[in-house]
Amino acid sequence: MNKLAGRVALVTGASRGIGRAVAERLAEAGAAVAVLSTTEPGSLAVADAIRSRGGRALAIAADVADASAVDEAVASVERGLGPVDVLVNDAGVALRRPVAEMSDADWDRVLAVNLSGPFYLARRCVAGMAERRWGRVVNVSSISGRVGTPGMTAYCASKWGLNGLTQALAAEVKERNVLVAAVLPGSVDTDMLKGSGWEPEMTPAEVAKVVTFLCTEAPLAMTGSLVEMFG
Repeated sequence: MNKLAGRVALVTGASRGIGRAVAERLAEAGAAVAVLSTTEPGSLAVADAIRSRGGRALAIAADVADASAVDEAVASVERGLGPVDVLVNDAGVALRRPVAEMSDADWDRVLAVNLSGPFYLARRCVAGMAERRWGRVVNVSSISGRVGTPGMTAYCASKWGLNGLTQALAAEVKERNVLVAAVLPGSVDTDMLKGSGWEPEMTPAEVAKVVTFLCTEAPLAMTGSLVEMFG
């Protein structure tokens, strides 16, 4: 499968879980993949795994909540692999805490990673996609962006916001042949789910399959879609 041959993909939160599964699957589709996570060892492990199977990969360490770090990370990708054609925003954090016990710092951190991070990355990458008249942006949201979950106020707010960002950006760049969509999984078998009390409904590989479809075969008519997955 080489539907992304010659394309450069940037995947955040790519050291494990859904992000890793997406990075590896996009590499199988022929993309050169920039593997971004908050720690260099995590990024390197996935990049090395992709290269061991004959793919091209670059390891990047950055905090997506830091706008300047995002700009530096994308510049590194452009130098190392080329302009970003496919952006998958998977980096995320979840905080389980009643509103009355949530600090300002708790709230700010969840919104910064889950919502501001995708905005910073889209802002940095989408202009080039529009100029080249081809691009794909897929945001990994959550079913918590559709329903309220007790103890997950900040997480739900961030994912509802991410859905709005997805649809507004999709409308903004559709005429430049840039597709923007989001995937809204239910309970995925990842480290984030552990301790939540929820049983896993699907694997990271299943989510990655849908993300890859949106990055490859999905028609432009699907731009703005919020694709729900319930397992």
